[in-house]
Amino acid sequence: MTNAQEPGSHPRLTPAARRVARELQGDIPLAERPFAQIAKRVGMGEGGVLATAGALLRSGIIRKFGAVLRHQRVGFTHNWMVLWAVPDSQCREAGERLAEFREITHCYERTPPFAGRYSLFTMVHLRRADPQRLAQMAAAIGCRDFKVLQSVEEFKKTSMGYF
Repeated sequence: MTNAQEPGSHPRLTPAARRVARELQGDIPLAERPFAQIAKRVGMGEGGVLATAGALLRSGIIRKFGAVLRHQRVGFTHNWMVLWAVPDSQCREAGERLAEFREITHCYERTPPFAGRYSLFTMVHLRRADPQRLAQMAAAIGCRDFKVLQSVEEFKKTSMGYF
């Protein structure tokens, strides 16, 4: 007897739950009732798909459910990763302050610090270049030492496929 499992299988998943998980890890239809369309594809009712999705979230098999925004396609043509040199003792407070800016979609601490000093990373999305906005962010956290890396081309914007 072997413990090897078929790729994409999970001991707690029914075949129906596996089909729903497979659909949810891909693009959700842009429709008034996207889960009804998924239901047709997997051979169950819309309520069954929603119940299965909820059970997958509660069990931890699915950790999150969200949209992926392709920033450049919707007009955010200036996308910058900003590396901030913030002392460890101020990192949490600075991160919370930066997260208040609408233009920032990601804000995380890097340990150990990149290049020995850049400990806080943010993603900034703007419709037009606005160096003054970066100056406002820097002033808000009292940081003069930062680097800006501009996104030139987007290569991949997909999640892993497990099912």
